[in-house]
Amino acid sequence: MRANTSFLLRLNVLALALGAAGGTIAHSAEQAATLPGTQPLTLQGDLSAQMVAGIDQFLLRETTQSVAGRAKFWSRDNSSPAAREKSIAANREHLRTILGAVDARLPVKALEFVSSTTSPAKVAETDKFTVFAVRWPVFEGVFGEGLLLEPKGRVTARIVALPDAGQTPEQLAGLAPGIAFESQFARRLAESGCQVIVPVLIDRQDTWSGNATLGRFTNQPHREWIYRQAYELGRHVIGYEVQKVLAAVDWFAAEESKGQGPKSKVGIAGYAEGGLLALHAAALDPRIEAALVSGYFDSRQRVWEEPIYRNVFGLLREFGDAEVASLIAPRALIIEHSEAPRVDGPPAPSKGRGGAAPGKIATPEFSSIEQEIARAKKLGATTIQFIHGNEGTTIPFASARSVTELLAKLGVKTEADLTNRPVPADARTNFNPDERQQRAVKQLETHTQRLLALCERTRNDFLWNQVKPTTPAAWPAATKEHRRAFWDDAMGRLPAANVPLNARSRKAYDEPTWTGYEVTLDVWPGVYAWGVLLLPKDLKPGERRPVVVTQHGLEGVPDDTITTDEKNRAYGSYKGFSAKLAERGFIVFAPHNPYRGQDKFRTLQRKANPLGMSLFSVIFEQHERILDWLGAQPFVDAKRIGFYGLSYGGKSAMRIPAALDRYALSICSADFNEWVKKNATVDWPFSYMFTGEYEIFEWNLGGTFNYAEMGALIAPRPFMVERGHNDGVGYDEFVAYEFAKIRRLYGYLGIPQQTEIEFFNGPHTINGQGTYDFLHRHLNWPKR
Repeated sequence: MRANTSFLLRLNVLALALGAAGGTIAHSAEQAATLPGTQPLTLQGDLSAQMVAGIDQFLLRETTQSVAGRAKFWSRDNSSPAAREKSIAANREHLRTILGAVDARLPVKALEFVSSTTSPAKVAETDKFTVFAVRWPVFEGVFGEGLLLEPKGRVTARIVALPDAGQTPEQLAGLAPGIAFESQFARRLAESGCQVIVPVLIDRQDTWSGNATLGRFTNQPHREWIYRQAYELGRHVIGYEVQKVLAAVDWFAAEESKGQGPKSKVGIAGYAEGGLLALHAAALDPRIEAALVSGYFDSRQRVWEEPIYRNVFGLLREFGDAEVASLIAPRALIIEHSEAPRVDGPPAPSKGRGGAAPGKIATPEFSSIEQEIARAKKLGATTIQFIHGNEGTTIPFASARSVTELLAKLGVKTEADLTNRPVPADARTNFNPDERQQRAVKQLETHTQRLLALCERTRNDFLWNQVKPTTPAAWPAATKEHRRAFWDDAMGRLPAANVPLNARSRKAYDEPTWTGYEVTLDVWPGVYAWGVLLLPKDLKPGERRPVVVTQHGLEGVPDDTITTDEKNRAYGSYKGFSAKLAERGFIVFAPHNPYRGQDKFRTLQRKANPLGMSLFSVIFEQHERILDWLGAQPFVDAKRIGFYGLSYGGKSAMRIPAALDRYALSICSADFNEWVKKNATVDWPFSYMFTGEYEIFEWNLGGTFNYAEMGALIAPRPFMVERGHNDGVGYDEFVAYEFAKIRRLYGYLGIPQQTEIEFFNGPHTINGQGTYDFLHRHLNWPKR
């Protein structure tokens, strides 16, 4: 929900004394009281913005510290080559996993020619080599596609040559304009007798980023379009393209196994996005004996600023480019300092297209590359070679020196001068590279949507087929490992709070039946939890009451859940449910969750993800502090603290109580869904594939925790869903389908009365009927 800025303005200590009832904040001298056991709260201004800024600095510190922290994930044994390979095998497999290069590849027995009656497979020919349009199988329905440059003499080496995402294979081979003659490295390698495969990469255009049937299109680069849907399913556009590269290497190996002539080594070379793929493909596959990476290598500490399709969950916790390079050693790795293609964000919004994530690519500083290479050498990549211009200047990508060095590493001697060779001519008269790009995008889209259709089976194997319900008392212990996996692996666990609570408060509301206090609690240096505590005025000395934690939605603040002013925009969604629950005698705490500030908070997710964290990694620890503090208050029954959230607060209601078992119950309002489908489908209009919430995607929930599995972690505690028939977050059918699994679990546990779903005629809003009854019943508080 949008923020109600009037709340923030009313926090000013210069505000007028107590005004009319209905949510006005009191700051007169006699009413500026604090809660017992707390210090005065003196923070002014926008506490939400300050919270986001503090978390931002915290995550930047964690990013800096991640470099030193990587050592604990490695146990290199350099006593022998075999010992080294064994000692880094787990790291290599983990890199494969986080890149999403996990699907079994099809065998590549032969390359297939791509031709038609008007477009021959034989594309071009020179006196040195012939060019063919080819494709090769990778997964069912997914092919690598591009060009094969076949030398006319003996094959001296076999090389995968990777252009940038903004280039075509034809440009790299000299068949189309756009790349300087000396940088056409696919052509130059072929002229040296190499057999070269040049794959097409998913590009940065947005032509097919949408669904024509729905009439919904976005300005997401094709790479982001594939990234979004794949990320939710534990796959990645990087992993997909690495798999295409390795399928080409499979074919090289099959050709080599035929044993015709001297053995040829396998190499890889790539520029910019192709350099990224070359680096990671060589790290994953020891069959690649030499790699040239141009226009890419750097520290990755600011990967959060790069395009989102480079966002890899957990990368920086274990890997920088130096650590990836160490997986290539002792094989040859050449780093070339060339100008990276300048990318300043996605294609501009136009004609209804929007929603793409910000991100930029720029040429790294020479000193940054040099330092990362020095780290790589300390990690064992002593064979790494750095090629650059005088005094650290850039050189054209795939320079003659770099290509010559790559060939030398592969045992190939080059001719003295290849700069004056004739340029091949494309024999195709009607070739359109856009059609090939469309095939590449749609094949990966179809593959990913097939994974989406099948991922329920994966989740069944992950949880439901492993843990059988017996009794409510036994269920938490039976799902303990899954709860750990949810927090540690899916959401990400940050270090526990490491500073005193330092509780601070100030009276903010004085209503006829309750009083409201703003409260802040320290979590880490510069990071605090903040919320508003509503205390009924009829509390008796020594009485302990239940608490309802009421969570606002996207772009909201605590006051949005409190205001009873029907003219206030927030009231339409929240219906003042915090205030109404306080009037019913519940103690209420309305916390602020930091999903506010548009790209400022979305950048927090971008900074957290490479650390194997998420925004909820922070929120969990904030709520741990809230529970610590609430549980210590003399008027609170710590065993009766419930959670009730709307929209993004409903998203919180699924995740926070699933991780934190001190919440006695949870109510998810205006959010419960077939969550994985809502994120990854391209076939339904409510999908996040079409929206600007680029931070919403969570790594591999498709294979681990949909909302039913999160509900299983909340069980056997009471759980309820509140759903308006006209709520556009999804369809009733999807909501009911996912809830049915939770209802079945509670039935098997013998506690069907502990879970409910209430459908009502209404939109994206608090209904406050069955949910209020649910709170009274399960928090054991009488109705008034």
